[in-house]
Amino acid sequence: MFNSFGNILKLTTFGESHGTAIGGVIDGFPAGMEVDFEAIQYELDRRKPGQSKIVTQRKEPDTVEFLSGIFEGKTTGASIGFVIKNTNQKSKDYNHNTNVYRPSHADYTYDKKYGIRDHRGGGRTSARETANWVVAGALAKQLLKHININAFTSSVGDIFIDKPYQDLDFSKTESNIVRCPDEVSAEKMIDKIKEIRKAGDTIGGTITCVAQNVPVGLGEPIFDKLHAELGKAMLSINAVKGFEFGSGFCGAKMQGSEHNDIFNEDGTTQTNLSGGIQGGISNGMDIYFRVAFKPVATIMQNQSTINSEGEATEIQGKGRHDPCVVPRAVPVVEALTALVLADFWLLDRARKF
Repeated sequence: MFNSFGNILKLTTFGESHGTAIGGVIDGFPAGMEVDFEAIQYELDRRKPGQSKIVTQRKEPDTVEFLSGIFEGKTTGASIGFVIKNTNQKSKDYNHNTNVYRPSHADYTYDKKYGIRDHRGGGRTSARETANWVVAGALAKQLLKHININAFTSSVGDIFIDKPYQDLDFSKTESNIVRCPDEVSAEKMIDKIKEIRKAGDTIGGTITCVAQNVPVGLGEPIFDKLHAELGKAMLSINAVKGFEFGSGFCGAKMQGSEHNDIFNEDGTTQTNLSGGIQGGISNGMDIYFRVAFKPVATIMQNQSTINSEGEATEIQGKGRHDPCVVPRAVPVVEALTALVLADFWLLDRARKF
């Protein structure tokens, strides 16, 4: 099982949703950086369950404990080890699916691949794993203080922000529980999620992420293209079904004369349909992309399925689940973006020495 992400800056994680703890080891982090622990906890608080009425009501403090790699508030260059204790598991909520495969979950594929599975919340496949990514991403953000990374909810179901990101005030993203910087759209999204939850159903949506002040030259021209690594990171997030950067699929409808970004004399471009990346390498313009999340697979309705013997049966979700995962996924998208950019930034810095 592959449990590591990154090259120079590498994160290896461990733990299960209903185990004692989750955690990770971060290798390759430079020495001498002063760590802002409050900033790390702030990012975890943005992702943690139970923070509003439109997310899962599991109550986890998600307090991170660092075990190594930090001394007197500064990174030492050694491996940074950390743990997050699980304190609010209700494993009995999953007794009904001990031998039953939940539709659109990893139950069936995991069982067939490994011959064993932890039915309590999905075990290793649970989205609780993303808390580890947020810890590492929060550290990466502090390493990349010169780069601004802002993600936000850009749609829920068929409700979309009808403004370009340049017209949005990112400081308003945290002003509402759906993490949408457009207040009018946010109210509609919240009402939609509440309606869906009341019906015992779930709904999907999209997150847009913008990285600004990214230096020119991050990324490789062949197999480690910057957009490819960002796409890999985003598609590693539970429930993600799509990734597009720059003009994305809309670019497929355009002609070259419309799509080409014309250079200014200073190397910037008059438009940015390339999404800040050309030839797999950052060009100094804003990097922006959109990530599509499917509806959460656990719904509070009867569904037809099969058990481990291949017999037809029914199942209904129980316990505490997100009616829409998008609001809690915003800090996860930012964290993985920071990890990818920090990895390439360290590689670029190493080449210059």
